[in-house]
Amino acid sequence: MQPGSGARAASPLAPAWLALPRDLNELEPKMWAHDVERTPSGELAVGGVSVEHLAHEFGTPLFVMSEDDFRARARAFKEAFDAAFADVCGGVDVYYAGKSFLCSAVAAWVAEEGLRLDTCSGGELAVAAKAGLPGELLSLHGNNKSDSEIERALDLGVGRIVVDSLDELERVAAIAAARASQDPQHRELRAKVMLRLTPGVHAHTHEFIATAHEDQKFGLSMAPGTASAEFRAEVAGESGEAAAGAVSAAEEAVAAAAGHDSIELLGLHCHIGSQIFESEGFELAASKLLTFLAAMRSAYGVALPELDLGGGYGIAYTPVDTPRPPQQIAQAMAAVVRSTSAELGITPPRISIEPGRAIVGSTTFTLYRAGVTKDVVVDLPGPGEESSETTAVRRYLSVDGGMSDNARPVLYDADYSVVLASRASDAAPQLTRVVGKHCESGDIVVRDAYLPDDAGRGDLLAVPGTGAYCWALSSNYNYLGRPGVVAVRHGSARWIVRGETEQDLLSRDMGV
Repeated sequence: MQPGSGARAASPLAPAWLALPRDLNELEPKMWAHDVERTPSGELAVGGVSVEHLAHEFGTPLFVMSEDDFRARARAFKEAFDAAFADVCGGVDVYYAGKSFLCSAVAAWVAEEGLRLDTCSGGELAVAAKAGLPGELLSLHGNNKSDSEIERALDLGVGRIVVDSLDELERVAAIAAARASQDPQHRELRAKVMLRLTPGVHAHTHEFIATAHEDQKFGLSMAPGTASAEFRAEVAGESGEAAAGAVSAAEEAVAAAAGHDSIELLGLHCHIGSQIFESEGFELAASKLLTFLAAMRSAYGVALPELDLGGGYGIAYTPVDTPRPPQQIAQAMAAVVRSTSAELGITPPRISIEPGRAIVGSTTFTLYRAGVTKDVVVDLPGPGEESSETTAVRRYLSVDGGMSDNARPVLYDADYSVVLASRASDAAPQLTRVVGKHCESGDIVVRDAYLPDDAGRGDLLAVPGTGAYCWALSSNYNYLGRPGVVAVRHGSARWIVRGETEQDLLSRDMGV
């Protein structure tokens, strides 16, 4: 019998996807950084550094990142897409999506590995500037950029501003024009712009992270009839009512951008969502945008040399998740761009992508110290064919963090996995819900997982796949300090983001 297999049957409370593990001490490779392993003593280690050492030196909760794994994943995307698109457009510009996790060290790694950086705010631009990244390696996203953020982007000479609306296009054009007229140093300044479009591709993901359908805040619609009344009237006067009825907000934006001397229209951008495993959505979006690009060249004589196909590639949070390797994603997308461009008779545009989660997600795990254990009796819906039991026990195991360091379960019903990290165990598997210490019943870190029956107070637990959108979404709820982030490489660990102290929390409190 394998260690940890026990004699216990699967819990009737377990979700259908959660199998009873063969060995509770085993690590599922696809969920972890490549240099995470169990030592002969049974303790988890990353890059040769044990979790007990990390907990002793840095405390818990703690985000633990493998720097080597981050760099390897960044290189893998760059190399795979460059190879797949070599004969299509000479390679691909890979923009790391800073929103997933960003600090100055990560920004520096991104540049060192040949990637660029996508930002979504003035604060993220500030981090990039602190790291010394040149402006041409940066892009600025966001659906409601402030004037000061647009001005900062122009000051830094960012490679592109991704415009999200007609309102924003006019503001970017006006700010760039004003700077060119008022300052001789900016006389030749033109804002480099991409237009974010919503192609109407419905990705198979959570509603709140699907971003290419019509009823949401991002982008310019490609759907017929979505242009403004003014633009439809203009088209009707030139081409008739039928043409006016078919015109989209996306087409209106292309026409408007082409009419501004202060705008250099680079191309089109789309992003269909996040945590996506199927390739069909990306391929359909690429085909629709290439068709639109060709139509705009025909209608307005506008040659758009670039096309950004976004990101959203999924990672493994649980054993049943099936992430695609970069080579497979790249080859499928290159095939579509190659064939569609040939069918349309256009030169393929320069392609860019924006993997964030797929680079950083699995590089990191969160280390917690376990506390209170509580068994709760739960009523079952009814006796099944194989059992007459009417109740079952769910174990709750509390840790010293929670929704303040990982908001994704409460936001998206996201599933995570967990292992006993400080030791191995031969105890039987017990279905366990790992919860945080906050005053919310929804404060769940891992909804369903099998842990050894003897896991409890004082043990270290590790939750993999927390590199993306965990620290970035962290909060000070209940006045907990946000955990720090430690990078491990070559047997040593260092802060790249220091954990917050109570003094940090009180420093902005102005007193009575």
